[in-house]
Amino acid sequence: MTTTTAAAAVPAPPPAAWRDVLTLTKPGITGLIVLVAVGGFFLASPAAIDYRRLLELVVFGASASAGAAMLNHFLDRDLDGRMRRTQDRPLPSTRIGSSGRVAAGGLALLAIGIGGAAWWINLLTGFSVLLGGLTYVVVYTAWLKRRSSWNIVIGGFAGSAPALAGGAAASGTWTPGILALALLVFLWTPPHFWSLALMLRKDYAAAGLPMLPRMDDPGFSGKVVVVSAAVLVPATVLLAWIGPITWPVAAVLLALGVGFVAATAPLWINTERRTALRGFLYSGPYLIGVLAALVANWALLVRGFPSGL
Repeated sequence: MTTTTAAAAVPAPPPAAWRDVLTLTKPGITGLIVLVAVGGFFLASPAAIDYRRLLELVVFGASASAGAAMLNHFLDRDLDGRMRRTQDRPLPSTRIGSSGRVAAGGLALLAIGIGGAAWWINLLTGFSVLLGGLTYVVVYTAWLKRRSSWNIVIGGFAGSAPALAGGAAASGTWTPGILALALLVFLWTPPHFWSLALMLRKDYAAAGLPMLPRMDDPGFSGKVVVVSAAVLVPATVLLAWIGPITWPVAAVLLALGVGFVAATAPLWINTERRTALRGFLYSGPYLIGVLAALVANWALLVRGFPSGL
C-alpha cells in the first residue's frame, strides 16, 4: 500500500468534532461568567485600569469556567441522556466516546484557572475562582442537583464567585460594593433557572430532577419565580447604596430589575411554556445589561461624576 493510499484509508475527523469540544466548555455560560468577573473588576477599579491584569482575569476565569463545565458534562452524562434538552450533548450521544479524557481535560483547565489566578494576579482572586469551581462541580453538580430543590439556590453561589474574583483582581480585596454585586448575581440565578425549569418541567420530572420549588405544583413555583425576581429590586438598591454607583447608572439598574419583575409577573397566574419562556429570555440580557452598566459607571466616575444616591 502506498503512503497516499494509507493516508486516504484513515478517515478524517468529523466536522463536528471541534464544535463538540467547544460545547463541552459551555461557551455561553463561560462567556457570562467572564462578563460577571469583568463587571466586578470595573466596579472595584480605581481610575486607572490595569489592562494586563484584566486580561489575566479573563483568561484564567475562562479556563476555570470551561474546566468546571467539562466536569459538569462528565458527571451528568447519564442524566443528560435521559432529558430531551440534553440528550444530544457530546457525551450522551457518544460523539465523544472517552468520558475519562473529558474529566481529565476539565480538571486541567480548572487547575490552570485557579493556579494561574492565584500566581499571576493574587491569592484572593485564586481563592475566589476556587470557590466558584468547587460550588459548581462539587456542591451543585455532584451533591445537590439530584437530591434537593435547593440545588440552584445554593449552587447559585458559583455565579457570584466571579464577581468576587473580579473585585479581588482589581483591588486585592472584597469591597462592600463587590459583595453587593455578588449578592445580586446570587439572587439572579434562581429566577433565571426556575423559569427554564418551569418551561421544561415535564422533562425535568421525567429525569427525576427536583429543579422547581415544588415539582408537583407549577402554580406555586410560578409565584416563587415572580417573588425571586422581585427580590432583585431591593438588592439593586443595596448595590447602589453601598457601591460607588452614579445616579444615572443606579436608575438604569433599577429599571432593569423592574423589567425582570414585569417579564416574570404573568407566571403568577399562568405557567404555560410561552409565559415561562418570556422570563427566561429576559434573564440573560438583564444580567448583561447590569454588567454593561457597571462599565459605563466606571467611565462616568473617571470623568468626575459623583457616586451615591
